[in-house]
Amino acid sequence: MSEQCRQQLARQLAEAVAAALRADLATQERALLVVSGGATPEPFFAALASRELPWARVQVTLADERWVPEEAADSNARLVREQLLQGPAAAATFVPLTSDHPTPEQGAAVVAERVEALAWPASAVILGMGGDGHTASLFPDSRELALALTTDATTVAVRAPSQLQPRITLSAGRLHLARRHFLHITGGDKRAVLARALAGDDVRELPIRAFLACPLATYWAP
Repeated sequence: MSEQCRQQLARQLAEAVAAALRADLATQERALLVVSGGATPEPFFAALASRELPWARVQVTLADERWVPEEAADSNARLVREQLLQGPAAAATFVPLTSDHPTPEQGAAVVAERVEALAWPASAVILGMGGDGHTASLFPDSRELALALTTDATTVAVRAPSQLQPRITLSAGRLHLARRHFLHITGGDKRAVLARALAGDDVRELPIRAFLACPLATYWAP
């Protein structure tokens, strides 16, 4: 039953995002969609990819990324290419968050320049959330968290003890530059974490709180 609910949720989110892109493309030449990685968005990607849209005018980028080769199994870029940029959606322009530099600290400026050239404000940002309350690569145990929450910079290189690989993330400020924000989560554990986040205000404890003060459409299924 929960799998059916999650598939239905993915379809509903896909329709909401498709409607947002259509609305913005009616008044502007290009529209930007910012997505997240992980296992949760896979059915959403599949549902959105089948929607009829002027995909050639849609730009897609990521909220964050592991600093790994794009062909790596845990690359968010690989996930987007394999799950979202299929069928009609293959015509979209995808802008990854990695470069040829050996570290995210060295590549962050190049990636930022690439991202800043996109069609901001984004039509939609799709956020996920981990069991520790992180979203994008805003991890509670990251020494860069305070910077990522407050900087005017577009990208931040992130190293967190809880994570195997270094990462790059769009800053909270950049992620806020969107007309619409969606939170896509599944399972009772994450619903409990969200309830905790809503009941407090310490952003460093649960970084998802950085996005709860603005309109955030939550899509949840068991």
